[in-house]
Amino acid sequence: MTVTSAAEGRAARVGILGGTFNPPHRGHVTLARHALEELGLDRVLLMPTGSPLHKPAAADPGAEHRLNMCRLAVEAEPRVCACALEIERGGPSYTVDTLTSIDASHPETRLTLIVGADTAMTLPAWRSPARLLELADLAVATRRGSVDGEIRDTVDVLAGEDGLRERDLRFLSMAPIEVSSSEVRRRVAAGNPVEELVGAGVAGYIAEHDLYTVPEEES
Repeated sequence: MTVTSAAEGRAARVGILGGTFNPPHRGHVTLARHALEELGLDRVLLMPTGSPLHKPAAADPGAEHRLNMCRLAVEAEPRVCACALEIERGGPSYTVDTLTSIDASHPETRLTLIVGADTAMTLPAWRSPARLLELADLAVATRRGSVDGEIRDTVDVLAGEDGLRERDLRFLSMAPIEVSSSEVRRRVAAGNPVEELVGAGVAGYIAEHDLYTVPEEES
């Protein structure tokens, strides 16, 4: 993992934005860029999962394709990069294992896990959620209809007796990006252009490797 140098006198601050990225789209890139600025991060890592835990395998072109698309998606973003850690580790992708690995190799780095509001509400079902909150701050991109108070209550319970310190949970104030990976896949399967949703690099890669051309219900 590459970590940029922090400002003199403080630890480097690195955001982790994980997911299947199947495929990555402009919403992911916009979220990474927004988190960099609002949270004062030095770098954001796009962390594609190696083996998705709950996603149907039929729609997955494979980890290497998803990693390559992530690299193309952020090639114009100097402080955002794709990270192959979970893919190289192999097996199911558990966020707590990823954070533990980064903390062990870069103990001086302050980590921030970046998630959507719907994902934040599922944290109690994750592996070792309390340990996860010990390893990283949490930044939540709220969506239309999400309730910040419910998310705060959910996370606070996981934090244990001491509760969550104010600085450890941040809500990102950004407008929702109305695009999803499933929408991109549907448009590709229908023969429609997707460059405006994923950027020229990712769109070209999808076309070159003939990805997502079969409708998922027929996969």
